[in-house]
Amino acid sequence: MTAITQEAPMTTDGARLDTLDLALLRALTEHPKAGALELSRRLGVARGTVQARLQRLEDTGVVTGYGPDVDLAAAGFGVQAFVTLEIAQGALEDLTAELAAMPGVLEAHATTGSGDVLCRVAARSHGDLQRTLLQLGRSGSVVRSTSVVALSELVPLRTLPLLASEEAPPARAPGHRGG
Repeated sequence: MTAITQEAPMTTDGARLDTLDLALLRALTEHPKAGALELSRRLGVARGTVQARLQRLEDTGVVTGYGPDVDLAAAGFGVQAFVTLEIAQGALEDLTAELAAMPGVLEAHATTGSGDVLCRVAARSHGDLQRTLLQLGRSGSVVRSTSVVALSELVPLRTLPLLASEEAPPARAPGHRGG
């Protein structure tokens, strides 16, 4: 019988995220204003190690920014919806530009299934949402749209549980021999 092993998540350069990488990502998530010195103290490693790991995580695209997390409802955009768009053949590029120009479109993904694009939109009110939906419907790229209003957020966007579920063993020092 062949053993099935879980592999640790890989960065885009093929390196695996190890225990220290995940601890660093967790510390950054919990303390986003912490500098390298504070992170090194929290993790019990040298500041140079933290700086090198952060640089590698940035260089490989794992860490993409350090901006603030914004609560849209607290900022006055308490209505969110998911909109599935069926689009005309060959219209993805044009639609992408149109969606990028609409401030209420938070994100858009090309998808498989009955729709072609899934968008998450935010609005100040149901009337504001309707205006956004009508604007989407006027696009020459959109053949049909279906929307569902989000009532509440049950699980917020998170990445650490997924990364930690496939954690690699700790990195070994160069020249380390052992079993």
